[in-house]
Amino acid sequence: MAKTAQEVSRTTYAHPEVLVDTQWVADHLNDPKVKIIEVDVDTAAYDTGHIKGAIGLDWRKDLQARPIRDLLPKQEFEQLLSAKGVGTDDTVIAYGDNNNWFAAWFVWNLKYYGHKDARLINGGRKKWQEEGRELVQDAASVKPSSYQAGHPDKSIRALRDEVRAELGKAGVVLVDVRSPKEFSGELLAPENLPQEGAQRGGHIPGAKNIPWAQAVAEDGTFKPADQLRELYESKGVTAEKAVIAYCRIGERSSHTWFVLQYLLGYPNVRNYDGSWTEWGSLIGAPIEK
Repeated sequence: MAKTAQEVSRTTYAHPEVLVDTQWVADHLNDPKVKIIEVDVDTAAYDTGHIKGAIGLDWRKDLQARPIRDLLPKQEFEQLLSAKGVGTDDTVIAYGDNNNWFAAWFVWNLKYYGHKDARLINGGRKKWQEEGRELVQDAASVKPSSYQAGHPDKSIRALRDEVRAELGKAGVVLVDVRSPKEFSGELLAPENLPQEGAQRGGHIPGAKNIPWAQAVAEDGTFKPADQLRELYESKGVTAEKAVIAYCRIGERSSHTWFVLQYLLGYPNVRNYDGSWTEWGSLIGAPIEK
């Protein structure tokens, strides 16, 4: 029996064009209008082997403002991508380790500055490696460009005062995508990462704990749309609400932002990239355990 339009909408992604599979990447390795960018949690991973032609970015050194803690200013973002040979109209394909944590964060950065065509490799570095596809150690050949960023899209970012102003409001839901132990306050950071950042443990009052990893399958690819929809709707995270996602420093919540914004098509999703590192250290900020 043919599926109804409603049934199809629940099983297909709202924006399937934001994902590419590994074979698509293999078929476009020599396309000059496709730029492949690797951004890993483990900043040494790129040098051990990467997709041929991929450009490596270090999330600590390349993608953070200095000395303040913030996103790169527009001009510095333009300078970075120009130096890496990325064109304003290029298709940017991002991937990385940990099922695309920082790759998703980079896509969020790109969208913040208005890049039109930014996608993730579904399954990231893990799937590429598990399929036995080629990894090289040669540095990518780069021809500098003149990248032009757009005006910041503030609709996809939440700052701490905006989060605080939204607490307790009907129609607003916060999603804490950290592990249950971080959510409860038992841990200040993931178990495999240093205990650094916030002065206090716990979560923002009223937040729903939906760990980011629940959105991916065993092979690192995103789960089907109907499973994702059930995951979030079961916790009251529905499309008609204003959603704010957060984690510890904003990269895992970028992954959840990507799921809600593009795979499920929620119209109002923001990433609180200050996340728990900021909130858990604020004087007088409300905390639940």
